[in-house]
Amino acid sequence: MLGAGLNVEALYERYGPMVLRRCRYLLRNEDEAMDVLQDVFMNLIKQGDRFEAAYPSSLLYRIATNLSLNRIRDRKRQPSGRGDGETLHRVGCAPDPDAPLLRRWLFGRHPEAT
Repeated sequence: MLGAGLNVEALYERYGPMVLRRCRYLLRNEDEAMDVLQDVFMNLIKQGDRFEAAYPSSLLYRIATNLSLNRIRDRKRQPSGRGDGETLHRVGCAPDPDAPLLRRWLFGRHPEAT
C-alpha cells in the first residue's frame, strides 16, 4: 500500500515498464514517453504521503494516462511552426509585391523633402 512508507524505487522497478508502455502507446513519441514516465514517479516523490491505494499499478496507470493526455492536449495548443526560425525568416524577408504601390501611395501625396 502506498502512503507514509512509500518506496518509490521499488515501485519504479516493478511498474516502470508498464507506465512506459502506456506513455509510449498514448504519446507515440519515445522522448515524451520517457519525460512522462519521470513525471509520474516525481509526482509520487513529491506527494507520496497523499497517495493511498491498495493497487499501486492502477494508480500509476491512471497517473500515466492523465499526464500523457495532458501532454497531448498541450501539443495541440502550441503553434505548429514553433521553433522554426528559418520559416519565420523566409516569411519576414519575402518580397512584398504590393510594397512599391503602398510606398507610392503613402509618400506620393507629400513632397519628397518631407
